[in-house]
Amino acid sequence: MPLVRPYEVVIIFDATLDETVIRETTDAVVEFVRSRGGSPGHVDRWGRRPFAYELKHRTEGYYVFIEVNGEPALLAEVDRMLSLSDDVLRHRVLRRPEGRQPAAAAAAAEPKGATAE
Repeated sequence: MPLVRPYEVVIIFDATLDETVIRETTDAVVEFVRSRGGSPGHVDRWGRRPFAYELKHRTEGYYVFIEVNGEPALLAEVDRMLSLSDDVLRHRVLRRPEGRQPAAAAAAAEPKGATAE
């Protein structure tokens, strides 16, 4: 029986790219996961955000979060695919602990202006 785990794929695209290129690449990742037996979940497009520091001579990026349930080998292939893409500035494949909500959902649920004391 295959070992299916929940993951979150975080992709930071070059902010100077056209929206259609970003959408096509995101859709290609989702379709790749689906074609290999994984189940893609919610795709959260955060849009353009400034960086805390310069990254590859850029000051902002376009953030996309994709929830995925799949086998570790599938996510290793997604990781390889994203590392070869020239449109992706940075990406990360994170394994979520069972029963924990995705980081993108947790950040969206946090009230604006809330500070930890």
